[in-house]
Amino acid sequence: MLDEAPAINPAGTRDRLGRALRDLRVSVTDRCNFRCPYCMPSEVFGRDYAFLPRDEILSYEEIRRLASVFVGLGVHKLRITGGEPTVRRGLPDLIAQLAALRTPDGEPLDLALTTNGSALRQLAQPLADAGLRRVTVSLDSLDDETFRRMNGVDFPVARILDGIDAARQAGLGPVKINVVLKRGENDGGILDLAGWARDEGHILRFIEYMDVGTTNGWRLDEVVPAMEVIESIGRDWPLEAEPPSYPGEVAERWRYADGKGEIGVIASVTRPFCGDCTRARLSAEGKLYTCLFSAVGHDLRDPLRAGLSDEDLAALVTGVWAGRDDRYSERRAAATNHLPKIEMFALGG
Repeated sequence: MLDEAPAINPAGTRDRLGRALRDLRVSVTDRCNFRCPYCMPSEVFGRDYAFLPRDEILSYEEIRRLASVFVGLGVHKLRITGGEPTVRRGLPDLIAQLAALRTPDGEPLDLALTTNGSALRQLAQPLADAGLRRVTVSLDSLDDETFRRMNGVDFPVARILDGIDAARQAGLGPVKINVVLKRGENDGGILDLAGWARDEGHILRFIEYMDVGTTNGWRLDEVVPAMEVIESIGRDWPLEAEPPSYPGEVAERWRYADGKGEIGVIASVTRPFCGDCTRARLSAEGKLYTCLFSAVGHDLRDPLRAGLSDEDLAALVTGVWAGRDDRYSERRAAATNHLPKIEMFALGG
């Protein structure tokens, strides 16, 4: 039987800047099997690092219930993240629970997963069978030496490419590929990635290296501006700007003039897009964050475990969102000092 979301506020919930609540990113774990330097540098997150105890992490049933509340408040898009979500056991079971949810008007959710791709060869088909609709894979380079260095654990790029093929075979294509660009690290591979994605039919997204968290040693001079990427690719394959697919879309989209697909750039450093942000984030331990760069989360786990009704949980979420005025990227662009924030892996980038 399909689970309809409680019709708590079908018109949607808006914050102080008039932004609707439409997207929820759910972190199912704070753990990851990679140690990418822009997220979980190995010198900080070594084998002795204390991740969350199991009893502090939301169960799959708790995630489903909270997701249902968010859907009742206007969320149409659910994205499962981490850490690395595929390191949590039984992930297809959660996908099946979430895939059964319906919006108040009876529509299925846009249910997606962001992963490093290391387990897709084994999990792509079970996830698709459970109801997953789309998958995004983080892939920072096609060069094996560069990729091994950037993932921090010497993981070969060939296994990620095989996982991407498995996702496509399972019907999860076109696969979206996310590339975090860092000056002097992997920016020399932009054209290789673009050509590969064109040939393979994948959707490519280049992401400006962001000052998420406090441990990645972010510097502005290591950011590769989005328009530099567009100009570089456009010299080989002319590009034409595309309008957003929906209000609040993060990526600026460009299509190839010859019709062979599209690319996108996420320019949160050089061209902030806070003004129409519709995303909320639920951390693995059940805290609600209203911005990727939030310093403070709002606890939903303890009220849930204390027995609050769906209506009371919805009122709690509505109160948080209605008071939201986050616009970190715009503030950062004008700031001369670093603003407070927490680590990306803790709330699901």
